[in-house]
Amino acid sequence: MALSTNVPALAAAQATDTQQTAPLQGATPQWRPLLHYSPRRNWMNDPNGPFFYKGVYHLFYQYNPVAPEWGNMSWGHATSTDLLHWREQDVALPFSATKDIFSGTVVVDIHNTSGLGTADNPPLVALYTSVFKKDASREAGVQAQSLAYSLDDGRTWKPYQKDPVLTLSPDSLHFRDPGVFWYAPGGYWVMATVVANAPVVKLYKSANLTDWTFLSDFGPAGFVRPGMLWEMPSLFPLPLDGNEARQKWVLMLGINPWSIAGGSGSIYFVGSFDGTTFRPEGLPPDGSDPAAYDWLDHGADHYAAIPFSGLPENASMTIGWMSNWDYASRIPTSPWKGQMTLPMAMSLRTIDGRAQLCLKPDSHYTAWVAARPTLSFDGMRLSSEQHLLPDRVHGQVLDIDMNMHMQGADRAGISVRATADGRIGTSIVYDMKKQLLTVDRSRSGLTGFSDKFSHEHIVNMPAPTGDVSLHIIIDRNSIEVLSRHGSVVITDLIFPPAGADRVMAFSENGLTEFRNMKITLLDGNQ
Repeated sequence: MALSTNVPALAAAQATDTQQTAPLQGATPQWRPLLHYSPRRNWMNDPNGPFFYKGVYHLFYQYNPVAPEWGNMSWGHATSTDLLHWREQDVALPFSATKDIFSGTVVVDIHNTSGLGTADNPPLVALYTSVFKKDASREAGVQAQSLAYSLDDGRTWKPYQKDPVLTLSPDSLHFRDPGVFWYAPGGYWVMATVVANAPVVKLYKSANLTDWTFLSDFGPAGFVRPGMLWEMPSLFPLPLDGNEARQKWVLMLGINPWSIAGGSGSIYFVGSFDGTTFRPEGLPPDGSDPAAYDWLDHGADHYAAIPFSGLPENASMTIGWMSNWDYASRIPTSPWKGQMTLPMAMSLRTIDGRAQLCLKPDSHYTAWVAARPTLSFDGMRLSSEQHLLPDRVHGQVLDIDMNMHMQGADRAGISVRATADGRIGTSIVYDMKKQLLTVDRSRSGLTGFSDKFSHEHIVNMPAPTGDVSLHIIIDRNSIEVLSRHGSVVITDLIFPPAGADRVMAFSENGLTEFRNMKITLLDGNQ
């Protein structure tokens, strides 16, 4: 096993890994994330089956064990006790001569409904998509749902004797990504999966995780666009505004292409589920622009979001892949390619008269940040000018909490991972006239590795009184911006030069007061 994600407590392990990889031609340790999980080497994409059990968080993910490019799909595995310090484990479910291992879910079968464990040692059960190869008993490329289980807390996995446990008739090349949960009111398991190119979500039920019966389909035709794929469905309940008596159901999906920022992205629908059918509420009219739908993230680099299972009661958390299928294969990192978003707590809040999914950093992260020295700035007033924050405010990894009170300015914001001369930087800008929040990475550093590496990501965000609150998390190669209680999120990869570690505030064509700005330096530069 190898340490792979690197907060300061793991500095020694990180140094060892850097020494191992730095001699490789093209290695990029300057972009190895500090806060976000990345494998030590090779390709990674969608998270699979994250769960919490016996005090340990488990993360599985699509992984190529032999190369930094997509292929040989297997399940990588990492564990953590706090979602900050990750330990990369052995490959959990490896590809074979007969099949590749695509996405899926892990559940703790606490009551041993499957009969694969015992009452004293309940099994961990992985439901995943098998993609059969030409020398298997099926046509090459057929996708179906398979099962493996573990009786040693996820260290080793055994294939179930019946493989697969669920197929379509006739066979499908696009039947994948099972998301499984226990539906307590009915006393059975529910699986949400997709026929990706239809596109449609298909729901099934099972008493034992091995025998599945069809329930219903979900697929609002008004949202479908040419070539659109639906992937990674997750169906789960959340209380509205913290009221358990007002529970609603959320269906999250990966959309590729046609996402709000171009390429791939994560969308969600809020509605009801009666144990058989999911019914969304408040769908826009057929043919509406993608912006009319609810997106988990308005940036380019948040895909395949999936909830953790096994969390304590009333807790809900998600994690996603921080990349975009438009350019994932061209990301300029080496010897690894791919990383995760920060784990985020989820809630449903009534905003603008309707239920919206909100994200916020997990409590492990917020407690860790709170324990570190913070620099505070309050009452900084800028009028049609830009201001480089003092020399002591510099770092490649930052947490920034701030409020802008715009008093006549057309636009205001900050530039992070910036050079002192302002020529390089990623800008977070609020446009008061247009009521738009934008992350602009056009001058963020290296951008020319793909012509699909889009520059500006924009979300409509009303702020009629001119007050805009932002929480910004900057890592060595990424930025996550949250606002409006986390109902607005913009996640983007960036690839700045090492010297771009300053923060610059600005106000255009008028006055802006920056209030309660708190900057925590997370990479040891304070």
